[in-house]
Amino acid sequence: MDKTEYTLEYYNQQAEQFVQGTVDVEFSHLQNQFIEMLPAGGTILDLGCGSGRDSKAYKDAGFKVIAVDGSEALCKIASQYIGQEVICAKFQDLHIEEQLDGVWACATLLHLEKKDVISTMQKLTESLVPGGIFYASFKYGDFAGERNGRFFTDMTEETFADVLSQVSGLAIVKQMITEDARPDRTEKWLNVFLKKE
Repeated sequence: MDKTEYTLEYYNQQAEQFVQGTVDVEFSHLQNQFIEMLPAGGTILDLGCGSGRDSKAYKDAGFKVIAVDGSEALCKIASQYIGQEVICAKFQDLHIEEQLDGVWACATLLHLEKKDVISTMQKLTESLVPGGIFYASFKYGDFAGERNGRFFTDMTEETFADVLSQVSGLAIVKQMITEDARPDRTEKWLNVFLKKE
């Protein structure tokens, strides 16, 4: 079973528990920063929408949202929560026909190997309009491997800079370290806002 498969299997088995732990987490401080960088009513790809928390927030704010997740169980739950279909696809296999104003990849690309982070970011950058915004977040650190039944690629400023050097067309607008938004967690996160040049 490859890294993507066992990670998706984890989410399929833990879907209800995962949703309960994330759907009500207060995340508006990052959502609002993203919204401020986008044109009103633009199109956002929520890559790895999980519970649907962020998709619903952007939809409620008047954006057109394309929600995607690799877990069939999470897609079913999120579809009901958001009130629209969630596309079930692995990130590496995803093909987006539409032009995107924003890509929101909150704690999702981190489940890919570094080479797949690079190729997925490159592919999605090509779907972004000029000036479009790409947000991504990663657990902070330099670990890569299996943790708690899932595969993770953590990032520091340096390792993400190396990733970005291999993706053409994106430049950092803002980068920051944040504490985990869930009250029972002590992890730090690397958050990056990128703009298509």
